[in-house]
Amino acid sequence: YLLCVLPSKRKIRLSYKIRDVLSVLLVAFGQRKQHDLFIGLEAVNVLAGMVLRKLGIVKKIIYYVSDYSPTRFQNKWFNSFYVLLDRFALLHADYTWDVSPAMIRGRIEAGLAPSEAYRAIHVPNGLFPFQIQSLPIGERNRYDLVYMGILEPDMGPDLAIRSLREVRKKYPKARLHMIGGPKKDLEDMKCLTARLKLENAVIFYGFVPDDARMAEIIRNCYIGLAPYRAFPHSKRWYGDAGKIRQYIASGLPVVATNVPPLGKYIVEKGAGIMTEDTVESFSDGIVKLLSDDRLYKELSVAAEKISRDNTWENAYSKAFRDMERMDRA
Repeated sequence: YLLCVLPSKRKIRLSYKIRDVLSVLLVAFGQRKQHDLFIGLEAVNVLAGMVLRKLGIVKKIIYYVSDYSPTRFQNKWFNSFYVLLDRFALLHADYTWDVSPAMIRGRIEAGLAPSEAYRAIHVPNGLFPFQIQSLPIGERNRYDLVYMGILEPDMGPDLAIRSLREVRKKYPKARLHMIGGPKKDLEDMKCLTARLKLENAVIFYGFVPDDARMAEIIRNCYIGLAPYRAFPHSKRWYGDAGKIRQYIASGLPVVATNVPPLGKYIVEKGAGIMTEDTVESFSDGIVKLLSDDRLYKELSVAAEKISRDNTWENAYSKAFRDMERMDRA
């Protein structure tokens, strides 16, 4: 946060976060007008909001949290500072918007008093209406699997590729569409694909900046993959899962490991299958869906049902209603 380790220098330096805070203050002072709300993305920006609130430039502060983990950093000093800064922002903002309800559980694990849990409002990530569309099951490419998201290790892209090899032993037509990067991780996944002799079965897109195009690719597939790795210190245990939201918005049943909170939710709602983060378990989940048309249809219908209203407009409208209830309490 305020301090970080620069890989090229291998020592502690002031982060660009300080620059961000100063930029917020400079812009606010330059506008010379009062604002009803200040939305601070990340705790350090809430500090700037507190200064502006003290000066009467903003009336109320929203602390908007896109990811959180009580063990985000391996360095204990960094992690303690991060946890304390998050808690300070939570306690001093007027409202806190968490994209996942698991975040408040993580804070309690890190020492937040349970009595303070009311301060957090669940504001899930949303989609635009054009992203919430599905094809009839018969028009989907039956043996096409899809992975969307960054290709970092804790997201499990390697698990998706390794599982594909097992799936193809029973379903040789199975293919995997991989959407995401960055470039270095993308090259690593291409190397893994070559080692496993799957070059003709994996389609790499890299980043797809056009949301409409990305949604189109996904809705033409058959099963969405969420192979998050069960790393102890991963922030994925507490965060939202954008890939799962897009999968179910496209009507795709999801095979997910037991890491993401949203994965647990959609399994409870009958829109997915939960597995362990092993090749055997994950590939078994995929094969189960490919082998059972009735189960597939049930999960697909459930996916469409729970994603129907998952728009940004609905998420923010509900957040403001919750804020009004807090003000009246």
